[in-house]
Amino acid sequence: MKTFRDYKIEERRNYITLSTGEYYPDILADACRLYTPVIEIFSEILHRSESSTALFINISAIPNQWMRVQLCRVFRKYASPETPVEMLKKNTKARSICKEFGEGFRPINVIQEKFDSRPSPDEALCAVLWEYKDRGKKGYDLTEKFFDLIQIKFPNMLIWGPRRSGADIQAISLWEDYANMSRPLDFVISSHDKKKIYAVGLARYDGDRGGSQEDDRTGGYKNCSDEILTYVHSHGLKTKVIFLNDGPGLLLGSMWEDYSKIEERYPEDVKVITLRMVEERLTESWLKGEQRWLPEFRPKKI
Repeated sequence: MKTFRDYKIEERRNYITLSTGEYYPDILADACRLYTPVIEIFSEILHRSESSTALFINISAIPNQWMRVQLCRVFRKYASPETPVEMLKKNTKARSICKEFGEGFRPINVIQEKFDSRPSPDEALCAVLWEYKDRGKKGYDLTEKFFDLIQIKFPNMLIWGPRRSGADIQAISLWEDYANMSRPLDFVISSHDKKKIYAVGLARYDGDRGGSQEDDRTGGYKNCSDEILTYVHSHGLKTKVIFLNDGPGLLLGSMWEDYSKIEERYPEDVKVITLRMVEERLTESWLKGEQRWLPEFRPKKI
């Protein structure tokens, strides 16, 4: 059976699933219809706020979560690009955010001047907000398709976890004596009664990665496989680890090489796959541990 490394450079693109995107400027009409009301509400709040911190406090008081998040994104663009947007979303911490980052907020009169200088509708800002709309969708599509493939290929097994959005499965929920209280997993493949855990794994869509992001991903996988397999082997279990990755980012930089090394550290217990590799690389005998596997924990060094 082929390893991840065995796929030749010239054939690798044939095993990548590309998620379709949208063309510019085709998206502008829909973007303006969706986000012009957001910009209008921002304008109303902006022109009745006496300061930048008051602007943010007023935005945080908006009860509708979706609208509040969009307004926070507009605020970040106009007033505080250095403030992490995830922090701005936490309306319960609005005052502490103002205390910590407020001095860096752009003055309210400058924000008003810049805002009023823009056309209405502001196509540029609507296009920027549109980019956030489907963030994470490619990853959700990937896991959903993987769940469907596994259920069709292995009807006598169960795959479970968040098919799209939702809370990750924690390893400690599978093994009550698992040392790491916060080891998230994207999916679990088990017997239908969930008593036998055949494999656990993570799923990611790599649209465009490189540099430190690339190092973080592969480093995280290395730590994850080390941790899980240390537990598995010490308890005499045969649970496997699957890293489902897809997207054009796999063909960039050293991603394919790095993933190959992760798999080679545990050649009988870890598989790195794309959706198009499921049919030829995932087998029932491997998942159930019926193929020969090493009883001792001896990972190869990278």
